[in-house]
Amino acid sequence: MIVGLANPGPEYDDTRHNVGGAAVRELGRRRGVTFTRERRQRALTTTMMTDRGPVTLAIPTTFMNESGAAVVPLVRRTSLAGLSALLVVHDELDLEPGRLQLKIGGGLAGHNGLRSIADALGSRDFARLRIGVGKPVDKERGAQYVLARMSGARREALAGDVARAADALELVIEEGFEDAQRRVNATRD
Repeated sequence: MIVGLANPGPEYDDTRHNVGGAAVRELGRRRGVTFTRERRQRALTTTMMTDRGPVTLAIPTTFMNESGAAVVPLVRRTSLAGLSALLVVHDELDLEPGRLQLKIGGGLAGHNGLRSIADALGSRDFARLRIGVGKPVDKERGAQYVLARMSGARREALAGDVARAADALELVIEEGFEDAQRRVNATRD
């Protein structure tokens, strides 16, 4: 299962904080699948067949800091083999813009969506695709920075980052996590 983190509503489109949801939406567009709203799971979901079996794509309809409330029912519904079969796609302040990193587990780096998921699952041992968005000049303006809408060249750069993140998700699906991790983490833009 691949879960892209985002805040709901058009006012959050084209923000750094929503790159995770945008990447999962782009993957769905490429694969020609349609997302449906799952009220009980509090997410937009779709399941697609791949050579490696079914893959569920989800974008929580909760706010970022309540992502765990959407992920836990999704995990139950899909009967994942383990948390390593859960891949969460999210924005990452600790990576420069455009840099991608696949990893399993680790710290939360102050990301409220990850914290919500880790708390709800009782574990941090799930896979992640971190999409670098860089840090604001003033550390105290982190929320403002990730929630600001992009325009012009910044918006185009963000769209390119989303496309590369969708490429990375394609690699995970086609080649498996470990092979994709080696390739994605070795790439520097």
